[in-house]
Amino acid sequence: MASTTRSFQCTASGAQRAGGPGRLAGRTVSRIGFGAMQLERLRDDRKAAVALLRRGIELGIDHIDTAQFYGHGFVNEVIREAIRPEDDVLVASKVGADPDPDGPRPLRPAQRPEQLRAGVEDNLTSLGLEQIPLVNLRRLDTGPGLRAEGDQVVDLDDQLAVMTALRDEGKVGAIGVSSVTLDGLRRALPAGIACVQNAYSLLTRDDEDTLRLCLAEDIAWVPFFPLGSAFAGLPKVSDEPAVIAAAHDLAATPAQVGLAWLLHHAPNVLLIPGTADPDHLTANAYAGTITLDETTISALDAVPPRSAVITFNTSG
Repeated sequence: MASTTRSFQCTASGAQRAGGPGRLAGRTVSRIGFGAMQLERLRDDRKAAVALLRRGIELGIDHIDTAQFYGHGFVNEVIREAIRPEDDVLVASKVGADPDPDGPRPLRPAQRPEQLRAGVEDNLTSLGLEQIPLVNLRRLDTGPGLRAEGDQVVDLDDQLAVMTALRDEGKVGAIGVSSVTLDGLRRALPAGIACVQNAYSLLTRDDEDTLRLCLAEDIAWVPFFPLGSAFAGLPKVSDEPAVIAAAHDLAATPAQVGLAWLLHHAPNVLLIPGTADPDHLTANAYAGTITLDETTISALDAVPPRSAVITFNTSG
């Protein structure tokens, strides 16, 4: 276990923190983590999936975002195999959806309290943990992604009641919320929220007020789709002319500039870019070394944000 002094700048393995130090669920972590969803693409090469996670540890990444529904448990199993106790990695998972292999979409809502509890239990089993350090409640209030219908429309207070019970039982270390509105976050604050995960990037900044509330309440802001997405209707940061120009000036990639902008935008931002490619993983980790001067920041800030227009019920 690294000393408290050392852990601010280095991970438990002694690596320099990717993106520098940040705070998540009461712990010091690297500001650049890893979103594990794309490990699904390595289902036929488990050895490569394990090696990718080990490479992340070498690069100073010590928090991983996952879910039981990623690859029907495959991703969690790879994390269990790859991550060692001495790595001191914070694993964050989420509940609120289940795989739907026979349905028209890959996921279906699982919002009822008993489903949330079952989701936590499934994550504990596949990850081989007695406690998940952070579990995000994936609400369906805002997009892009699933929408709830029928008995899947569940009051937030009922969901928070089961999440806090799981925390009291020691099965969950901290609670986050995902795809939540500003009003929903305000309602959730008394439960003790450690993290908010909403879709957010240089080009999709609809949640600026929610980000400001998180900053005021010392809540980590962990955006998903930090570079936009390949989904139709969600713009890609790497295609933005101002981002491309900045990348050229900085001898960086447009993706690195998009991630660096997020790190500069607010001190409570933590990143979980995902990839199945070792070179992209390295590039993402080094995005934290990019310094944006005031001229570049002003040019990027001036890029008009765009609201995502995406067909719901097509992705998780």
